[in-house]
Amino acid sequence: MLKDEDRIFTNLYGMHDRSLKGAQARGHWDGTAKILQNGRAWIVDQMKASGLRGRGGAGFPTGLKWSFMPKESDGRPAYLVVNADESEPGTCKDREIMRHDPHTLVEGCLIASFAMNAHACYIYIRGEYIREKEALQAAIDEAYDAGLVGRNACKSGWDFDIYLVHGAGAYICGEETALLESLEGKKGMPRMKPPFPAGAGLYGCPTTVNNVESIAVVPTILRRGPEWFSSFGRANNAGTKIFAVSGHVNNPCVVEETMSISFEELIERHCGGIRGGWDNLKAVIPGGSSVPCVRGENIKDAIMDFDALKEVGSSLGTAAVIVMDKDTDIIKAIWRLSKFYKHESCGQCTPCREGTGWMMRVMDRLVRGEAEVEEIDMLFQVTKQVEGHTICALGDAAAWPIQGLIRNFRDEIEDRIKAKRAGRMSAVAAE
Repeated sequence: MLKDEDRIFTNLYGMHDRSLKGAQARGHWDGTAKILQNGRAWIVDQMKASGLRGRGGAGFPTGLKWSFMPKESDGRPAYLVVNADESEPGTCKDREIMRHDPHTLVEGCLIASFAMNAHACYIYIRGEYIREKEALQAAIDEAYDAGLVGRNACKSGWDFDIYLVHGAGAYICGEETALLESLEGKKGMPRMKPPFPAGAGLYGCPTTVNNVESIAVVPTILRRGPEWFSSFGRANNAGTKIFAVSGHVNNPCVVEETMSISFEELIERHCGGIRGGWDNLKAVIPGGSSVPCVRGENIKDAIMDFDALKEVGSSLGTAAVIVMDKDTDIIKAIWRLSKFYKHESCGQCTPCREGTGWMMRVMDRLVRGEAEVEEIDMLFQVTKQVEGHTICALGDAAAWPIQGLIRNFRDEIEDRIKAKRAGRMSAVAAE
């Protein structure tokens, strides 16, 4: 269990003062100029040594990502872009950082931008996050007024500007290149890669896109040392992580814990157990709506990190844990997700544009038991034709929940089809 003194986010629940004064009292903005004086290479090396992997879902090593940026400028400016779009259903961790502990992010933006030779940082915040935007903008204004950012930031000799940009509520803009398109004032549609953003990103300049949590933990890691951070979790899955647990637990919560905590401990310690007890657990989506579900009996002993969840056929993703008990109509729950992805597809790639609608319509009939048993295999085949055949990962995100459903709950789908044929459908499933 993570001790209180090891928590990076000391105001996750908004119990304390979120202003600059409050943040400084809790140890933020402490010796920032000294960190910058160590130089860009030192910061990148420290981040590599810490073992921090991106907290936005993909889990790519953060220090390594930073090192892809050009060491010397070729005349083009460089940019850091912070992805605060957080549109993945079930995910609500970054909003707590921006709402209650915004100075961790502002300070992280300064240090990360300096490490990548970027004099400007853009934070792209989700369209629906109104209060979060207000809190974050207030923190940025305070930092400017105190001379912590702007010209000669923290008296370090480094000029740094930070801009907060409000999205318009499109899920696809959480994909890094679609986000860049949106930032440039164009329609949010993913770009082909290569070129990767580190070579040609925002306005055709070297750019790194990082998640809010990935950037907000940076100052604390550099202050306490990479060895401290990497002491939590298992090898290759280091550090602390914010988990957002929702659904059928007694106390849904957002909590910072160590990586590689067991699912059982996470639920028992912080959520007061499963509603109706562990025997009532049906399924869990462990990393936001785009990862496959896992049967309840298979996840109880699972370890919550990037590598261990692959072994149970899922992924850590954003660590948004969605818990479903035996009252859940699992087919309907996955249908609801397929409807979401159909709605949010940007329509650029044919497999995704056509496939998401097709999958949703088949799921629609599966919910009502009106399909043929053979269509289950056909649906699985179509998910495989969508997965991996699109520019961005939205096609995968639409396919994986359905694959998880068919792998884990095929018997339930077949039972519903048979019950419908026999005229025994319950009123609930027929809605």
